[in-house]
Amino acid sequence: MKTAICYYSKHHGNTLKVVKAMAGEGRAELFDVTARQPACLEEYDCVGLASGIYGMEFHKTMVEFARQYLPAGKPVFFVYTYGGARGSGAKAVAKVAEEKGCPVLGEFSCKGYDTFGPFKLVGGIAKGRPNRQDLENARSFFQNLRVQNVHD
Repeated sequence: MKTAICYYSKHHGNTLKVVKAMAGEGRAELFDVTARQPACLEEYDCVGLASGIYGMEFHKTMVEFARQYLPAGKPVFFVYTYGGARGSGAKAVAKVAEEKGCPVLGEFSCKGYDTFGPFKLVGGIAKGRPNRQDLENARSFFQNLRVQNVHD
């Protein structure tokens, strides 16, 4: 299964660590949505959309990227990291996927180190995350997606 994982990861690189762990499991190419390169996602079997949670939701850049580049009907999965709360999680990109008739294969999330806003005053929260176990869980999630799609 040829996979594209499109990500937005700026604050501490938490989401990038997770998607790199997934990409290390096989045929996944990573695309930084801030690179401003046009994405040709039609050639992939499925697309992952990944972001940290900013203001309780996926970063707006990722949501706009999905609106513009996610092909209609393309299987999709979501990945996100969060400091204190998941917020609405992948709700905004899930809505885009639904509007485009994209089947959702699954969702992975884990805590990530966060020093945004008031958390900076206390040295941040979720220190050391994502940790080794989080990255192993991410690899397992991605491997299970690949196995599931091969058998479907």
